[in-house]
Amino acid sequence: MKALSLNLESSSKAKYVVIADAIRQAIKQGQVAPAEALPSARKLAEQLNTNRHTIMAAFAELVAEGWVEAKQRSGYTVVASLPIQSSQNINKVDTKQTQFKWQFVRKGIMQNPIKASEFKYNFAGGQPDLRLFPFDEFRGYFSQSCQRPQFDDLSYGDSRGLPELINQVSTYLRRMRSITDKEIMICNGSQEALYMVSQLLLQAGEKVAVEQLGYPPAWAAFKSSGAQLIPINQDEKGIIPEHLEMQLKTNSIKLLYLTPLHQYPTTVTLDAERRMKIYQLAAKYSVAIVEDDYDHEFHYKCQPIAPMAADDPLGLVIYISTFSKLMFGSARIGYVAANQDLIQALAEYKTLMNHKNNVLIQQTVSRWMKEGGFECHLRRMTRIYQKRRDITVNILNHYQNLGLPIKFKNPDGGMAIWLDMGKSIFGLKEKLYAKQVYLQTQLEFDLNHKNNKQENSAFNFIRVGFASMEEHELKQGLKLIFSEVYGAELQERL
Repeated sequence: MKALSLNLESSSKAKYVVIADAIRQAIKQGQVAPAEALPSARKLAEQLNTNRHTIMAAFAELVAEGWVEAKQRSGYTVVASLPIQSSQNINKVDTKQTQFKWQFVRKGIMQNPIKASEFKYNFAGGQPDLRLFPFDEFRGYFSQSCQRPQFDDLSYGDSRGLPELINQVSTYLRRMRSITDKEIMICNGSQEALYMVSQLLLQAGEKVAVEQLGYPPAWAAFKSSGAQLIPINQDEKGIIPEHLEMQLKTNSIKLLYLTPLHQYPTTVTLDAERRMKIYQLAAKYSVAIVEDDYDHEFHYKCQPIAPMAADDPLGLVIYISTFSKLMFGSARIGYVAANQDLIQALAEYKTLMNHKNNVLIQQTVSRWMKEGGFECHLRRMTRIYQKRRDITVNILNHYQNLGLPIKFKNPDGGMAIWLDMGKSIFGLKEKLYAKQVYLQTQLEFDLNHKNNKQENSAFNFIRVGFASMEEHELKQGLKLIFSEVYGAELQERL
């Protein structure tokens, strides 16, 4: 123990007695636990601005009373069995009678006690393979940031983010996503961006149109402002513009939240025709579009359709993305691209929350991007994830060839496959826990599923994330899933 906060009372007593009283009171109140070491006499003398002999006298008093014991070469420690066993409760308020009752006016997202990363077979849809991240290379750039720190950036400053990183992200969006006329702000992940947008643009009771099958954390962000969610129907091509128009006519909708590329969770990419119809409707009804482009990096067949933000003459698209899928979630590097007025408002609001992101991480990522390591890692992971997608498709084809009524489309990009199991998946997620398999099912993504608590054949889909596992893990994990769903029927077909 290096220090101990002591309350020295004003008294006519000798100073060593006052110090002994203060240490005794600290022990009674539980500041120091039984058998725990006390500060050395030298350290305590420096802390209390007195001489070492006074402290030694105080310790001797406590040893005589049975509160402290001296151990050779270990200094002084609190005795394991205190003179008064109930001493820790002395002078404390009766908590049973006076326990404070909190009255919460907001709710957050309930933390799931089950962590996907702890499972042997992790099919979480957006989980990268962290084993393949170039930590040694990244550490080198981080070391540079520490060895040659930019001191001006380490103090409080612009909440928009580090200018060097903003410049790198802006260049990346211009070259890779055709976004040229937006201001950039760096955030602690895309979730912070969604939360800030909802707090700035929504009031209680206002409405947000969302995909009926969608991303629950985004829904939670909108609900945190008191907004009401309006589900928009989807088909095999994505969100249906005609249903959106009907909802716009009958509801005063403020925002439209979309994942047009690799729709979450169905992986469908919204085609150019529907994107144009949706944009025209948003313009007609003065609705801002929040475009969440969470895994644009990974495309395998050809270049994906440019984001809606790339063709936004009215400036009504708020583009949100993240590096979590390429790096790792705890890096907390996300960004917003929008017009200048909104970025300014977001920066001002962020100052109220946490002022700015981790500067050293921003400097490191900026160097990594500038030196080309970012794009090199991106190319490597794209090749690996494409191979893992092909492996997963081959495995699913095998089960399909056995006569199982499963259906799926081979996605052109992304990190997951939306798989129709051909049977109800109620309770499947929980059953797989015992087999060390983590899986996400349709029920988790359906805005309306709480209205239907009956087992229903309409809930047949699972989201098969393939990016985080190697071939043998994919094979074994999928075998466990199909065995749980089809059981004896599968054994007969093998």
